[in-house]
Amino acid sequence: MTSKEAPKYIYDFSEGRKELKNLLGGKGANLGEMTHLGLNIPPGFTITTEACLIYFKDPKNLMAKIEPMVLEHLKKLEEATSKKFGDKNNPLLLSVRSGAPMSMPGMMDTVLNLGLNDESVKGVAEQTENPRFAYDSWRRFIQMFGDVCMGIGDEKFERILDKYKRAISRNAHDTDLKVKDLQKVIADYKALYEKEIGSPFPQDPYKQLFIAIEAVFKSWNNKRAITYRKISNIPNFGTAVNIQVMVFGNKGENSATGVAFTRDPSNGDNIKFGEYLTNAQGEDVVAGIRTPKRLEEMNNEFPKIYKQLKSTMIKLEKHYRDMQDIEFTIENGELFILQTRNGKRTPSAAVKIAVDMVKEGLINKEEAIMSIDPDKISKLLFKSIDENAIVRVLAKGINASPGAVSGIAIFDSDEAEKLAHSGEDEIILVRPQTKPEDVHGLYASSGVLTQFGGKTSHAAVVARGMGKPAVVGAQDIEIDEEAKEFRVGETVIKEGKYITIDGTTGRVIEGRVPLVEPEIKGEFLELLEIADEIRTLGVRANADTPTDAKKALEFGAEGIGLTRTEHMFMAQERLPVVQNMIMAQTMEERQDALNKILPMQKGDFLEIFKIMEGKPVTIRLLDPPLHEFLPELSTVLLENQELRMTNSLSKSLLEISPLDEEIKKKKKVIKLIRSLSEENPMMGLRGCRLGIVWPEINEMQVKAIFEAACELKLQGVEVIPEVMIPLIGMISELQYVKAQLLEIAEETIKDYGVELNYKFGTMIEIPRAALTADEIAMEAEFFSFGTNDLTQMTFGFSRDDAEGKFIPVYLNKEILERNPFEILDQDGVGKLMKMAVKLGRETRPGLKCGVCGEHGGEPSSIKFVASIGLDYVSCSPFRIPVARIAAAQAAIMEKEIENIK
Repeated sequence: MTSKEAPKYIYDFSEGRKELKNLLGGKGANLGEMTHLGLNIPPGFTITTEACLIYFKDPKNLMAKIEPMVLEHLKKLEEATSKKFGDKNNPLLLSVRSGAPMSMPGMMDTVLNLGLNDESVKGVAEQTENPRFAYDSWRRFIQMFGDVCMGIGDEKFERILDKYKRAISRNAHDTDLKVKDLQKVIADYKALYEKEIGSPFPQDPYKQLFIAIEAVFKSWNNKRAITYRKISNIPNFGTAVNIQVMVFGNKGENSATGVAFTRDPSNGDNIKFGEYLTNAQGEDVVAGIRTPKRLEEMNNEFPKIYKQLKSTMIKLEKHYRDMQDIEFTIENGELFILQTRNGKRTPSAAVKIAVDMVKEGLINKEEAIMSIDPDKISKLLFKSIDENAIVRVLAKGINASPGAVSGIAIFDSDEAEKLAHSGEDEIILVRPQTKPEDVHGLYASSGVLTQFGGKTSHAAVVARGMGKPAVVGAQDIEIDEEAKEFRVGETVIKEGKYITIDGTTGRVIEGRVPLVEPEIKGEFLELLEIADEIRTLGVRANADTPTDAKKALEFGAEGIGLTRTEHMFMAQERLPVVQNMIMAQTMEERQDALNKILPMQKGDFLEIFKIMEGKPVTIRLLDPPLHEFLPELSTVLLENQELRMTNSLSKSLLEISPLDEEIKKKKKVIKLIRSLSEENPMMGLRGCRLGIVWPEINEMQVKAIFEAACELKLQGVEVIPEVMIPLIGMISELQYVKAQLLEIAEETIKDYGVELNYKFGTMIEIPRAALTADEIAMEAEFFSFGTNDLTQMTFGFSRDDAEGKFIPVYLNKEILERNPFEILDQDGVGKLMKMAVKLGRETRPGLKCGVCGEHGGEPSSIKFVASIGLDYVSCSPFRIPVARIAAAQAAIMEKEIENIK
């Protein structure tokens, strides 16, 4: 393009291709692609996402630039259809629809039937010989334009519509309204518009069009779209605007509109799935206002169209090599395809589809792995209802998104969000049907239940995308939003009362019910095996108990990357002994307490080593400050005050009170708690510092570790202990602690007369350790990055304070893009890690490096640590499948980069 040429902001569908998705949005790119495939696509053109972003910087200038371009493309549509935009006898009517590069179902705005006015509606009625269709379309346009473009609440229009439907019968549909009824509705709609806006409804189609284009641009930054982008980590691409010739599914009983999936989006079965409504427009299906018919019923109603649609579905799936979500309209017996996109699916469906498509030869193994969103894999481990449980089923709806969940019934999205922010994590959002405005409530809830709608309704699509259980179209329940309750027969469920929904079967159950933990089997197991073939990064587990270790093995852990010994100290029966050790006044008293703790620790290690036979087990020595094992000072002070008050009463009756001794003990505890308290305990006496000041604690732990390992070795069990010394910042600290502990390890091994493969290493969690990693590696035989503390100390954030007080503000003001405690800060913390790996391996070639912070189970962080050469990640047992998939994706991406080089 030369400097004199104007930027190309508009593309005809004939110019579009799927590869132009970022520029034309998913909808526009695919409309272009389908046009080239020769499918029956209503003609149109796309205004680019680039134009949208420029609009937000300079709206007036952008609209002035694109106006002549839009008019030029309108002329082409007029020529193609033999209709004229704005003509009162033969008007060209348009849809104006959004379309982002990444699918955001229902989050942005659409306007249908644009171009109608008081005159052209008569022309349409006469030309089609169908006045009801004409006035229904005009009614719909006023409502949509008023809502989307002018901000008049949709519910205000719905109240008018409901008034006229109720005049016919209590259960009347909009299709029951006659022409005269529709004309009265239109008159009331226009009166509402003028009252709200202060001017009459615009009759000029050109004015309607440019207002609608701006409204679609603006919808990119509406509240629900912003919320959805944050939830789904979608960048600020902007939205395209698709302007397309209208086709009508509301022309009568030989017309229809619907949504079809090439495979079942709920379970992944290779069957054609979908829903449709006769004499309706597309919004009716997704809004869930009328419960649609199943796609198979079309074979009776429209047999030729059904056959044609199935053929189109097969063609599109083969072309895109993925499950497709297709929107279609039948106008007077002719099939039109309005959209195709890679369909939203549940995590279980995603896995089945990926594995099945490999077996069918449609995609290869690498493509199957890359088709999975690893973050949603953890949702696949959804719970189910215990088959032996006695349950009271209230109603049955459509099983829209699998998994079972119990929670309190909440009838308002704002209330659901508010409760979630206050810490409530068992919420089921109950709505007649959800709208895009409910996305924040859906996100805050554990599951969703709706009275109306089908598997392609908004609630179903969004819940599937979020991996949350959903039951929709449960028409036996009657929701009273004002009273905040629903009824099923004589049973009333009020807000705050517990219910259970089973998104796998569609059941709605009264109260809480026992749920069963999931297993890895079937296609899920096959997919993980494919991932294991591809990945090079090891996957271990953070496991503190034998139960954790067993679960980790079930989910495919190749060892334990972090066992936190302090969690073993916290057990109820052990805490008093630990507290005695801390409060000991002499070395003898402390040693006596440690001698009692040693067999407890040893017993834990015996079980974990046995479960993880032949696999490495990394054990972190005591890390937290000792005050964490003591009661809260305020609690002890209150107990002491109560004792003193009781004691003073006793002394009025007795000279010597039996409580005197108890009060003395309390005073000792208070003194000790105060002596151990620190201004900044996370940077105080903890980790290796504790081992230097109180070496007997570390010595006891190492003795327990090596006694357990040696005993099992004598029994023929292969044990690989890795002892991790925490919070090292200087080589001198590591030298001091390691020398002290190595002696105990060697003595224990010698006493048992065995050979043992073991290592001593450290956590890299202090920036200084990363900066001097070449020195640290002289003593450390492995590095494990403790990214939680490394993030705290690199940012200078106290995590508990930061996440509660200012990180949400930083995120809202876009000072931070992501919470660095959830997603690894690759530019800062990541740079330190990369440096540490490089320096460490310069000193000790082949140095084993891993990560054991929470980032070890987060997909983007996993891909980063793979790129800097780490050997393994370690995460909680339930994140292991996520890590296996993400590690495989990292290997595929690395290979692609190598191929480009």
